[in-house]
Amino acid sequence: MVADSAAQGRTRVGVPRESGVGERRVALVPKVAERLIGKGLEVVVESGAGLAALIPDELYTAVGASIGDPWSADVVVKVAPPSDEEIGKLDKGAVLIGFLAPLAHPEVVEKLEAAGVTAFAVESIPRISRAQSMDALSSQANVAGYKSVLLAADQSTRFFPMLTTAAGTVKPATVLVLGVGVAGLQALATAKRLGARTTGYDVRPDVADQVRSLGAQWLDLGIEAAGEGGYARELSEDERAEQQKRLEEAITGFDVVITTALVPGRKAPTLVTAAAVEGMKAGSVVVDLAGEAGGNCELTEPGQIVVKHDVTICSPLNLPATMPEHASELYSRNISSLLELMIDGDGRLAPDYSDEVLAKSCVAGKPSAVVSAGDEG
Repeated sequence: MVADSAAQGRTRVGVPRESGVGERRVALVPKVAERLIGKGLEVVVESGAGLAALIPDELYTAVGASIGDPWSADVVVKVAPPSDEEIGKLDKGAVLIGFLAPLAHPEVVEKLEAAGVTAFAVESIPRISRAQSMDALSSQANVAGYKSVLLAADQSTRFFPMLTTAAGTVKPATVLVLGVGVAGLQALATAKRLGARTTGYDVRPDVADQVRSLGAQWLDLGIEAAGEGGYARELSEDERAEQQKRLEEAITGFDVVITTALVPGRKAPTLVTAAAVEGMKAGSVVVDLAGEAGGNCELTEPGQIVVKHDVTICSPLNLPATMPEHASELYSRNISSLLELMIDGDGRLAPDYSDEVLAKSCVAGKPSAVVSAGDEG
């Protein structure tokens, strides 16, 4: 289940260079590598692993890491899911940590299981208080929410802030954020800092106070979907139709619409219809952060910037990779917190699968005795 060499001495952590197109992040930055080394681990980094994030090899060696083959390490930490070739490089019994997309790409998990690898998917870490420092979904969503507003401002034909000039006063742009999880809240906060008039909407009315705390207005469509345990209940067919009608009418009054709604393992819900886009003012902008799951906008073309009905629709993929320095720094802290949960005081791998965090985030190579407990819910 874990590499035998880890039981014999110091655990080796490997940091490979990401191979995905456009992926500029690295799983460990030097500062975090130094922290792990201080806890008794060895860190081996593939040459050039940090270059896309502007981190040369010398900064890793300066903190005690070595440059070499990361794939033979006891633990390999990545950002993006491994390719088939990369899975083939992993030793049987190795531990892999990273974004593994277990719901969207279950075949990756199956191949890791067949290879005898114990794999932990950071997106499967339960969202409980003590696991906040390991929550990579949230850390990277913060980056995406921030960058989405900058993209919207760049594509917009209008100023975000109100400007008073000798030639007169220009009204501030109006920004609507649909879906106010971590990315949505960061988008609202960033748009507010740029001077826009901001409004947030979510099917969960209990998040209205969070929206207002950022100085934004709450878009009340008069339809509540509050369910048990803080989750939204499923709307009836009539409620969905009425919600869509009211939302469509509201969208047309905004200069910028940013969408962030995702459902794990499923196609993203359609929030911005073609009719809503057609009703928006010429020069308006839609930034769709759900493009990788099909998009929240009916006219979205994932990974592209298109103009439809004189409205610019942007669907960037992997926005966190466009800010590799800080995105890598945040992700490294998430990885470190999770890895530290797996080691004992001597820096040896000793994962306790009775721990909820490890049981639920382990998607391959999990001991059979805890499979049922770890997969509940």
